[in-house]
Amino acid sequence: MQTKKSNYTSISEMLGKLVKQQIFIPVAALLLLAIFNLIADPGFYKISYGVNSAGSPVLSGYLMTILDYGSELAILAVGMTLVTASSGGQDISVGAAIAIAGSVMLKFICGMNTPVIIAFLAACVVSMFFGAFNGVLVAHFKIQPMVATLILYTAGRSIAAWINNNELPIVSDPKFAYLGGFIPGIPIPTPFFIAAAVVIISLLVLRFTNLGLYTQAVGINESSSRLNGLNPAFIKFITFVILGLCVAVVGLIKVSRLSTINYSVIAKDIEMDAILAVALGGNALGGGKFNLAASIIGAYVIQFLTTTLYKFNVQSDALPAYKAVVVIFLVVISAPVVRDYISSIGKKISHKEVA
Repeated sequence: MQTKKSNYTSISEMLGKLVKQQIFIPVAALLLLAIFNLIADPGFYKISYGVNSAGSPVLSGYLMTILDYGSELAILAVGMTLVTASSGGQDISVGAAIAIAGSVMLKFICGMNTPVIIAFLAACVVSMFFGAFNGVLVAHFKIQPMVATLILYTAGRSIAAWINNNELPIVSDPKFAYLGGFIPGIPIPTPFFIAAAVVIISLLVLRFTNLGLYTQAVGINESSSRLNGLNPAFIKFITFVILGLCVAVVGLIKVSRLSTINYSVIAKDIEMDAILAVALGGNALGGGKFNLAASIIGAYVIQFLTTTLYKFNVQSDALPAYKAVVVIFLVVISAPVVRDYISSIGKKISHKEVA
């Protein structure tokens, strides 16, 4: 009897610890979506091997779509997580900033005939500048992040169109399309490798510098962090600049997919998905402690959800409504108070079973 009681207690404690883990919710959501698709249509997991128009081997299927487009969200989630943690707010201008970054790249490639790497570096500089602009408004002028970034959200796409005189330049070099498609001989989408590189670099920076610690300290208590010798304004500023760099990388992928740009459509509503990825990762939208890995998983969960809805022929104009219902449920479940409540119920049930 004592052994049985001990087993129940250990299981209860293990489940309680598991539920309280920040990464639990995005992983649980991923498993739920996976099980749902497995039951509804096992063909969802079919991966086909074939060749593209260039004759290169490629893998295709819904899972590859998730891997492909989810990688864009994962890159944005890196920067958005840091901005959220430091400022207690979100940047809603990333979609418009992607349009600007893409337009700058096309201006350099098509208008100035520069190499792609030079065009990308120019886009990085411009994106980081606009990130710095947002950062100054938030850090130094104390404007709420969503209000501050509303300026670029409103004007960004017009700026992008103005850069190329409202024209739609087309990159003729087929190699440029590799960045948003497939590298010859590699059947996995290139954006996945780009996202992996960004994530690895980000994790190394957080591991070997104090950026993560300082970001959390400023987000938790700005006044206390200042008393401890930190510069909260600079920490907030640098996170917006980092997000700007992430925006440039996503802009490169977006433009590479079609070798051109549509100023009004490119990256439309992507800022909402990036914010949802951070929220689904269990990160407090009011700032403070964060988990980058959870945000990245959250990004792929959001894309998994989007792909699932498209799979079941949900109309594109109704997609945000369906997504909102599911995401609200997941975000509520991820709230610490809800997880604590679920954990307490588990303990009560285990105690009754033991008794």
